[in-house]
Amino acid sequence: MIHFMKVVFAIVWKDILIEVRTKDIVISVLIFALLVLAIFNFAINPTSQTIAFVAPGILWVAVTFGGILGMNRAFFNEKENGAIYGLMSSPVSKECIFFGKMGSSLLFMLLIEAVVFPVFAVFYNFSLLVPVLIPVIVLVTVGLTCVGTLFSSMMINVRSREIMLPVLFFPMVVPLIIAGVEVTTLSVQGGSVYSKWIPFLLVFDAVVLVLAPLAFTYVLEE
Repeated sequence: MIHFMKVVFAIVWKDILIEVRTKDIVISVLIFALLVLAIFNFAINPTSQTIAFVAPGILWVAVTFGGILGMNRAFFNEKENGAIYGLMSSPVSKECIFFGKMGSSLLFMLLIEAVVFPVFAVFYNFSLLVPVLIPVIVLVTVGLTCVGTLFSSMMINVRSREIMLPVLFFPMVVPLIIAGVEVTTLSVQGGSVYSKWIPFLLVFDAVVLVLAPLAFTYVLEE
């Protein structure tokens, strides 16, 4: 277990160092998500009557559509520099590689959300100071990055991966996005989110965290 965590941390740390030097993922995803928020802000003319209904959907659309840009580049450096073959031939399990890549994607997404959510609150005059939102954000982001990492690995050798990845990714995460929107709406309106949506998020994450690493092993070998 200790060896497993060391390998995962090494892969995450490698991706962090690359991102610090290049700033390819965080900057592009952050700019895209902020642009989506700004465009919707001008498009819908938010008022106190409409904002409570549309704001949660706008928030998660911005995060998800921005996140797909980062997922597209999750294995970009490994593919361009031939490092993917080094990872495949290294004496570590494929699950270590999966969780390492997923961990770095999760870290980048949480960092982006830490900026996007306060900006969203300012743009739409929408308070997100609800304690239950923190675990919800983490649960939704874990599910998004887990599914995204798997499909990103499938697109390594696909020429039109910028098109194919969203086509495969979004149908899989639609239930997750719906749950995130519903929980966000209920939490800011003072409703109960524990009866249905929180258990759904927990089950969704548990399923994909088990199945995605197993599928990743076969995908990487192909």
